Amino acid sequence: MAAYDDLMAFERETQALGQVAGRLGWDQETVMPRDAAPQRSEEMAAMEAVLHARRTDPRVADWLAEAETSGDVEVAQLREIKRAYTRASKVPANLASEIARVTSQAQGKWAEAREADDFAAFSPVLREVVSLKREEGAALSAGGDVYDAMLDDYEPGATAAELSAMFDALRPRLVALRAAVLDAPAPAPLTGTFDENAQMKLTRQIAKTFGYDMGAGRVDKAVHPFSSGSGLDVRITTRTSETDPFNCIYSTIHEVGHACYEQGIDKRYLLTPLGGGVSMGVHESQSRIYENQIGRSRAFTGWLYCQMRDAFGDFGIPNEEAFYGTVNRVQNGYIRTEADEVQYNLHVLLRFDLERALIARDIEVDDLEAAWNERFEADFGFAVDKASNGVLQDVHWSVGLFGYFPTYSLGNVYAGCLNEAMLGALPDLDSNLAAGDTTPATTWLKENLQRHGGLYAPKDLITRASGQTPSEAPLLSYLEEKFNGIYGL
Repeated sequence: MAAYDDLMAFERETQALGQVAGRLGWDQETVMPRDAAPQRSEEMAAMEAVLHARRTDPRVADWLAEAETSGDVEVAQLREIKRAYTRASKVPANLASEIARVTSQAQGKWAEAREADDFAAFSPVLREVVSLKREEGAALSAGGDVYDAMLDDYEPGATAAELSAMFDALRPRLVALRAAVLDAPAPAPLTGTFDENAQMKLTRQIAKTFGYDMGAGRVDKAVHPFSSGSGLDVRITTRTSETDPFNCIYSTIHEVGHACYEQGIDKRYLLTPLGGGVSMGVHESQSRIYENQIGRSRAFTGWLYCQMRDAFGDFGIPNEEAFYGTVNRVQNGYIRTEADEVQYNLHVLLRFDLERALIARDIEVDDLEAAWNERFEADFGFAVDKASNGVLQDVHWSVGLFGYFPTYSLGNVYAGCLNEAMLGALPDLDSNLAAGDTTPATTWLKENLQRHGGLYAPKDLITRASGQTPSEAPLLSYLEEKFNGIYGL
């Protein structure tokens, strides 16, 4: 076991350094002074150079060849280390460092361009990012499909063709449900103003209600909400709007889902390859089931209604049932992160198709805004009014996360499967949620999925937890039953 022990000691140091790099990213998004951006890009590049050198260290190959294993956990650790080593070894060190440097710069330029609604100000650095990521993808694919190589970074084992087939099955029923709902009388919207400090106080309370351990985490504000870290330091961000407290509340619940996954992983896996979420699709299944199937359920929104009245007084919604309709109101909108459950996946599929075309050179960066606007109007029936509501709304492309977007819809599919199994296992769940007690649901998710970390491959993990091979059918059934009921269809 000497080789295995040496390898794991080395890997723990690499994982620890990766967490430090992640903390630099968290700082950049939350409290870093704006003028520090050029220096931060050099710091990120330097950290990536150190990490890349460790991930491709020849000793890793030697240890892998010599290591002896005695159980499933050790086999899985070696599987993940080998996968990371093979992947990193295909990417030249100078390319990995340059991607880290340029994407760090691009993130700040994206934020400035978004604020100014000026895609032209962002497009030069985005061209750099896309060029570098195409080069990386070509190195990783070794003559195969470049986009599949990028996707594998976020959802190991998945292919664009497989996801396209799943999404093609989703789209028609989502489009039909959207059309039927938008033709029906809508629940009352939320109106008025809501103190932003009170929103943050309430949202921290809700985070704890969902089991987020504030002793190992914190809640801050950022332009684009996100979760960062793993193990004993898992941080989340949210955002506030004076006229839309749901933005803050449900962004928080969403990120708490991510964070609780990381906090729920067996601590034996801390600072090892198994110590983080196994894929972004599985990660998204946790954020979406927390946010939607639990957080937007009739039972939980009944409890939330009372908390909202305590925090803000009378806000014009007369009762819990009306509030359930308001929370789940389907309406036209531009922003993916604010989209209702019916339309959310249509936002994702737009991005999936555009980024595949961009990586394949079917479109170029200079064509991206027009392509986005054309596709959006075709899918949603109205025109994009400004860049911050269109091509500039998401941070992902600025930081080179090509292949990430489809995992959002895959996560919804996974969440549909998990929710079906969870409801079967917890027949009294609604009575718990109505009392503001999410513990049965979050415990079920922790025991059946979260604690395993990276032990199982993504599809295998969902199959074990839900008792079925992942498919879009449970998600579609859930959405149709829920929104047919709300809208009286």
